Amino acid sequence: MPLNACETLLLETSPVYTVKTWLRTKLVSSDSTSSPEFIQELLPSAERTALLYHLSYLCLGNFPKLERLLRERAVETQMLFGSSEALLMKCVGTSENLVKSLLPSLKVAAEKNKPEFALKFLEKAKGWINSIITDVKEIVKRYDKHNSDVATTTSDIITEKEETEKKQQQQTSEMEELQKIIDGLEENLGKISKEIEDYEKKIEVKNAEIHEFISSITDTKEEQTTQMPGVTPTMGSSVAIFAMIVPFVESVMGYISKMVMATSQESMVRSLCAGLSELTTAQQHLKEREWDIQNQLMDNQLKLAKLKIENGQLPSVTHLDEVQKCLSRIQQILIQLQKFWEKVGSLLDTLKERTFAGDVWIEELEDLKEEFLESITAAKEGWTKFGNSCKKANNIFSIQVNEAYKFLEINPSSLSKEEWQKEYESVKEKLQKIRPNAGNPAAITL
Repeated sequence: MPLNACETLLLETSPVYTVKTWLRTKLVSSDSTSSPEFIQELLPSAERTALLYHLSYLCLGNFPKLERLLRERAVETQMLFGSSEALLMKCVGTSENLVKSLLPSLKVAAEKNKPEFALKFLEKAKGWINSIITDVKEIVKRYDKHNSDVATTTSDIITEKEETEKKQQQQTSEMEELQKIIDGLEENLGKISKEIEDYEKKIEVKNAEIHEFISSITDTKEEQTTQMPGVTPTMGSSVAIFAMIVPFVESVMGYISKMVMATSQESMVRSLCAGLSELTTAQQHLKEREWDIQNQLMDNQLKLAKLKIENGQLPSVTHLDEVQKCLSRIQQILIQLQKFWEKVGSLLDTLKERTFAGDVWIEELEDLKEEFLESITAAKEGWTKFGNSCKKANNIFSIQVNEAYKFLEINPSSLSKEEWQKEYESVKEKLQKIRPNAGNPAAITL
């Protein structure tokens, strides 16, 4: 994954560094968790998956063997989402523990000069995080196997479709016209995807600029601060401490913007954030256009499928292809979640090894204690946001598990033509209401 400067801040690991040297270290690393809300990107894919299964189920109602295969895959997905729901609730609990237990303990340890007290809670927090990492790894493996099973089912349906079409080769003019529309939409979709990739490269360049800026702020060496008017060693240390505790660069940039800076530095923050915001907004608009084209494509594919069903042909399996894409997207975000918690665990290890390795921590932090305490207070906001985001994602998966797969209780072949049409229109309307998660990239108020 390419370097993204609006990403998590990490620490050098050499144990010979003093606290002050450590606070001067360049802290920017690469991942996709610039905002606490990154986990909510799960939601559109989770919602879309059940609806796509529903459409596929309706289209296969007259093919009992394929209907049974699809039912099995849908039930497996439902169970997997149940495990995802439990994992996200665990993330909620761990975030709350960090806010209510770890951060207050670090604060007390600094106020009362008791590093051993903080060490106890750091070890406990590391245990929470290791447990989540293990769970995420296991679920990622299950998503990988399940997606492979869905692909096998898709292949089985394609084989059945080819055999059916040998028996029924007649194509109506209406089908041919719909196929032309579908081909045109697929071509447009490819062009939009290329534009989105181009913007991703531009965003990476802007991220590199932000990378350098944050590094210059957190580097408090005398020669550096001389070149950076308005940035004092204390300010750089405060930003570094905050960056260690809150692994979201969006939060770090917001923290920097609230501190007293020279006019030139305030202008730099505004310029960087505005530039990134402009690029991400443009990219988001492209993603929304892509989403609209996908919906148009789906609508025409459904119309073609309906005509083929009425003509005795087996429709295509494009909806199952989309299910695979949604499952893959969920899997990738869970991998991000795994890396995120691994990074947090690494931060805690560094904090434990370097800052609480004896009384030297207290001696060296004495002149930075006020900044340290302020950073802990500010850190609670970022972790609270992350916990709330996990809670929202958990609620969506809960709905998916308990409500979204009830369509499996009805045999689609038992529906009348009017009932089938009503069901089809209802699912299509729900799909069109789902939008890609916009998040809040670089939305920093100055």
